[in-house]
Formats: sequence, C-alpha cells, structure tokens
Amino acid sequence: MTILDLATKRKTARKFKPTSITEEDIEYILETARQAPSGSNRQPWRFIIVKSPEIKKKIRETAEAGERGFYDNLSPERKGWYNEKGLSPSKPNLTEAPLLIVVVGDTSAPNYKPSLWVSIAYMVLAIEERGLATVTYTPSDPNLVSEALGAPDGFMVESILPIGYSDDSKEKETRKEISEITFREYWGKKI
Repeated sequence: MTILDLATKRKTARKFKPTSITEEDIEYILETARQAPSGSNRQPWRFIIVKSPEIKKKIRETAEAGERGFYDNLSPERKGWYNEKGLSPSKPNLTEAPLLIVVVGDTSAPNYKPSLWVSIAYMVLAIEERGLATVTYTPSDPNLVSEALGAPDGFMVESILPIGYSDDSKEKETRKEISEITFREYWGKKI
C-alpha cells in the first residue's frame, strides 16, 4: 500500500476489540516513529507503552479530571458542537484499548511540538499499515497526566494513542477537496 492509500483508508477509532497487540507490531510502530525528522535532530520524543489495566485506569481518571475542567469552561456554542460530535469528558477508550502509547516531549528541545507531531503522524500511518486503529487524544490538562506517569521536569505528555483493532462502526469523516484548501503563489488565488 502507498502512503496515500494508508492515509485515505485510515479513520479515527474510539472503540476497540479486546484483542492484544503483538510486540512485533509495537516495535514496528516505535521504529517508524523514531525515523521522523526533528528540529536540530533533537529527537524530543519519548514513548511510554502502557498495557497494565491499573495504569490505564490511572491515566483515564487523570485525563477525565482535566477534561471535566475543560468542558466546564466551554462556550455554549462550542459545547453544542462537541455534543453533536458525541464527544464528552468521558474517555473509555483509554481503558478499553489493549495498548496505549503515551507520547512525551522534551520541552527543552527547539520546536519540540512540531517534531513530536511528525513522529505521531508516522505512528498513525504505521498503525494503519499493521491493520490496527487509533485516535490521537491530546489531554486537556497534560500536566495532570504527566505527573501521574512520573514524567520528570522538562518533559510533558503531548498525546495518548489508544491502539487496537477497531470495533468502531463510525464512517470516516469527509475531507475537503484540494481546491478548497490550496492556493497558488498567495492567499486567495485558487489552484
């Protein structure tokens, strides 16, 4: 499959079958992420592999506490949009997925966030290639999750990828056409 095939086929999954993930698949996903480019080649990513139900429960409880604070401060319009999408502070996929990969960033590295997200994008495609599924979940209060996992000063949780075999029947959301998102030479000059 080409990268375009993987990207086109890939959809977000928030429900997973309980089938476990092989160590070979985990190593493949991490090796792919490790190959991502990074600012000044600092490779500011660290990955925490979580299979333990107790640790997943702790992550979920901590993440949901941060989500409740976030949702409490939403405007009514934004809260309505979240409700329409079926999103809430509840994150059952953090305990239901057989595997979590927690992506932690070295905040001292220049431009660490863009570098982390390139490595995450590589992982998402590797996950799809292996026949697995995920959602890139960014905790609303990453400090809470970082503390719960014992991340040292200077390291911050950026994203959590629940990974498993999809049990999510939701269809892939439509994508905008290239002509809607691309300009030539300057803003506003459609291609």
